[in-house]
Amino acid sequence: MLNPEQNTLFDHYLGISRLLAGQLEFHSIIQAVAAEISHIIPHDHLDVCIKRVDGKYHNAYESGPESAWSLQPPALLSGSPIRTVLTGEVDYLLTDNACTDPRFHFDGAFSSPIIELGLKSRLHVPLKVQGDIIGALSCSSFQSALYTMEDISRARSIADLLAPYFFALRAAEQAKQSAIVEAQARAREEGLRLGALKLTEALEAERQRIGMDLHDQTLADLTRLARRMERLASQPEVPGETLEPLFRTLQHCMHDLRQIIEEAKPSVLQLFGLAEAIENHLERSIGESGQAITWRLINESSAQIEGLDQPVTIAIFRVVQEAVNNAIRHGQPQTITVKCRSENERLIFQVIDDGVGIANPNELTSHGIDNMKTRARLISASFEIGCHPKGGGTVVSITLPQIKMKVQEI
Repeated sequence: MLNPEQNTLFDHYLGISRLLAGQLEFHSIIQAVAAEISHIIPHDHLDVCIKRVDGKYHNAYESGPESAWSLQPPALLSGSPIRTVLTGEVDYLLTDNACTDPRFHFDGAFSSPIIELGLKSRLHVPLKVQGDIIGALSCSSFQSALYTMEDISRARSIADLLAPYFFALRAAEQAKQSAIVEAQARAREEGLRLGALKLTEALEAERQRIGMDLHDQTLADLTRLARRMERLASQPEVPGETLEPLFRTLQHCMHDLRQIIEEAKPSVLQLFGLAEAIENHLERSIGESGQAITWRLINESSAQIEGLDQPVTIAIFRVVQEAVNNAIRHGQPQTITVKCRSENERLIFQVIDDGVGIANPNELTSHGIDNMKTRARLISASFEIGCHPKGGGTVVSITLPQIKMKVQEI
């Protein structure tokens, strides 16, 4: 049987438990339980220090006279007057006069509130959860020599009640802060991505304008010059062997310029769509390479392809274009296949060749591959390059989330 005093203490402990229910903030918990704790341990000032997850900083929450402890941002643990309790160096702190106790006043200690409030008697016990110290409970009085070891024992019982709630609140707050930081980071990244995508669109438009100018002006001028040279070469007084090398060089320049114009302004893509543009690029690039390469376009998602936004279509075409060009230039393949399929609400494009392959895809660094990665990221697609799973050859993949696709109205 409990004696009357023990029954009273037990009721107060139950009261603390009841008051904790439903509290969602550190400060509100301290305010809610302060009066009930005063029946167990008399105090003029009550505070709780909660260590942050990083273990370097802590926050203070007070009841009674307000001090700079709770008004300041998270403070360094190394400057806390009760750092020995927070770090587990001692099991408790008990003093008759904290204003003069050297344990609270050391170089770098933030102990000025002790003097300003005149906190003399003080006791401090750790808040523990599964053996880990997450903070400390502190009771203070304006009187000297008020607390005893019995008060330390009672404070430990109170700390055992408070610690799980504070631990849960700290975890929830940490999760909330992490979610906020992650959301902010995603917002910044999305803002940068959209800005870069707009810049890419502008560069693409400028690229096409340059292609048109080259076609309408420069290529036209070179064509007229070639015709004049042909006419000059047909005249008997002009030696043919003199103009022939110049004419041949001019023809090569015009051929190269046409290729630049074609790549700068993919008119097939604009007029007929992505599948036609890829097919046209395969046929033209392989034909002009002079290599005996067989090519195939396997399109199993024609409806989804037609529903892509223009910036997405251009980005995918550029990636496929670069992958095909790399295979022709470096892969020495016999076959190049471009596949498009829908899988698990994603649209997947693959450029597959059976050439010499690559030794270590993770170590690949080149301007072209970096461009492909950047273009994929700008449209929120994933990019992968690796060896053919059956051995020999390379596979370049770009995977587009279904959410990035636009259904065209009929």
